[in-house]
Amino acid sequence: MDIWVDADACPNPIKDILYRAALRTHTHVILVANQFLNTPAANSYVKSIQVASGFDVADNYIVAEIKNGDLVITTDVPLAADAIAKGAHVLTHRGERYTPDNIQQRLTMRNFMEEMRNNGEHTVGQAPFGNTDKQQFANALDRLIAKIK
Repeated sequence: MDIWVDADACPNPIKDILYRAALRTHTHVILVANQFLNTPAANSYVKSIQVASGFDVADNYIVAEIKNGDLVITTDVPLAADAIAKGAHVLTHRGERYTPDNIQQRLTMRNFMEEMRNNGEHTVGQAPFGNTDKQQFANALDRLIAKIK
């Protein structure tokens, strides 16, 4: 199993958790972004891939490269749906797991909210990322790695 990270929107504390998990579990973590990412040089399990700028370029790269059983870290619902369709596990940086059982509902809600915004409706975004989110992610990641490996 490899862990693929949609790194452009991934908070730095989550990346740090992933770096430590890579060393502890001997799992490869691949960060994909359309900007340069500084990763720990001493951690041979972590690498970053810089893709060209553009809409969904990083997402498309991840979908093309993931294998059945890999783990994808993203909050991008369409990317999550594509990853699940390829047999990957998906976890958000807040520790929420997207599954074949809930991804269609998430896609429907995302599309509904996007339609509302396009029609000029003001919508409320997520609460700021905090320590509780970081802890929930770390716990969910540990559980999922133990289950998958």
